[in-house]
Amino acid sequence: MMDIVAIVGRPNVGKSTLFNRLIGTKQSIVDDQSGVTRDRQYGESTWNGKDFAVVDTGGFVRGSDDIFEAAIRLQVEIAIDEAAVIIFMVDVATGLTDLDEAVARMLRKTNKPVMLVVNKVDNHSRLLEANEFWSLGFEHTHFLSSVTGSGTGDMLDAVVEYIENREEEPKEIPQIAIVGQPNAGKSSFINALLGEERNIVTDIAGTTRDTTSSHYNKFDREFDLIDTAGIRKKAKVYENLEFYSVMRAIKAIEKADVVVLMIDAADGIESQDLAIFRIAQRRNKGIVIAVNKWDLIENKETNTARDYEQTVREKFAPFNDLPVIFMSVLEKQRIMKVVDATMQVYESRTRRIPTSRLNEVMQKAMERYAPPSYRGREVSIKYVTQLPIAYPAFAFYCNHPQHIQDSYKNYLENKIRENFDFTGVPISIFFRKK
Repeated sequence: MMDIVAIVGRPNVGKSTLFNRLIGTKQSIVDDQSGVTRDRQYGESTWNGKDFAVVDTGGFVRGSDDIFEAAIRLQVEIAIDEAAVIIFMVDVATGLTDLDEAVARMLRKTNKPVMLVVNKVDNHSRLLEANEFWSLGFEHTHFLSSVTGSGTGDMLDAVVEYIENREEEPKEIPQIAIVGQPNAGKSSFINALLGEERNIVTDIAGTTRDTTSSHYNKFDREFDLIDTAGIRKKAKVYENLEFYSVMRAIKAIEKADVVVLMIDAADGIESQDLAIFRIAQRRNKGIVIAVNKWDLIENKETNTARDYEQTVREKFAPFNDLPVIFMSVLEKQRIMKVVDATMQVYESRTRRIPTSRLNEVMQKAMERYAPPSYRGREVSIKYVTQLPIAYPAFAFYCNHPQHIQDSYKNYLENKIRENFDFTGVPISIFFRKK
């Protein structure tokens, strides 16, 4: 399981630039205009052999400047609740502000590790000016430049001291996470399954707050349902809604064996759906796509569902070997089909292929299409075995593992999927020296 590192601070101090540097891509939009980060961004990073999730809280707040403090205060509260490590970023060019001091007062009350990061320290003069931030009283204080990267290594060394990479522990029964956009119908779906108003449902997007588990044991099916269930006050349903859902989705995915990604049929697949999907895929979780509110789609024709499903698969490509279920929680339509698909994906994720059968199938596939040679060197795969871990992973033993191309790796994965049922489950393939 991965811990979460949250970057907090007032707008325009450089949080998104640091975020991009940590995850290694330009995922967050960076601009000099205050509050340009509208969408809460999140990705994964690795340092000193430790993996962790990074959340960029951004600085955009709906409304005028006078509510910045209240909104940022809420973000800090969320980070304190959910993150393993908090990066509190300030800006030496602006200097110490009242808002910085207000955030610092909140963070000093937590027992979570806080890294005070003074950004834009890119010359000797600013290094001297940065010393005023020692007055905030944080043990871990780092001077850096998120643009050039200077100082980030020392900061990350300190961050990963508090990061624990925990192996996925086997559970007695399947753990199923229900994730998706606010108001997609996640809580209503769980209420329909359980036959009770376990989760409060309203028309206000984001009434769900805390990650909880509900036990399901009906019709010879038993599993735990993980939902971000709880009550959110109306006054707090602002831009921070996405920040909540990001933090909760990451935690729910980490706990789960299978993730049910619920999509609003009318809204279609949005960027946050794709981001949540990629997190589940990278964490090797089983995935089921549930398209809810299908009853609200008007003028349906013979091929409407087929065309919609094709669009869904194109969006999630290249991993599109997925169960896609069209359902309506309101009309109680095909709810149990989602459960059936989820259990099938769970069984596929835990499936073990005997080594003899695996080699029988894959040797034929490799005889039909051998690995391409590399600079005159013949690449030969001797045998394959499934690794004894929580998800499907296969090790191919060969003479030149470093010379096998991605295209051939994709070929092998496709052959595994053709011969063994791994629908809805990411497959990992490794090449090892024989």
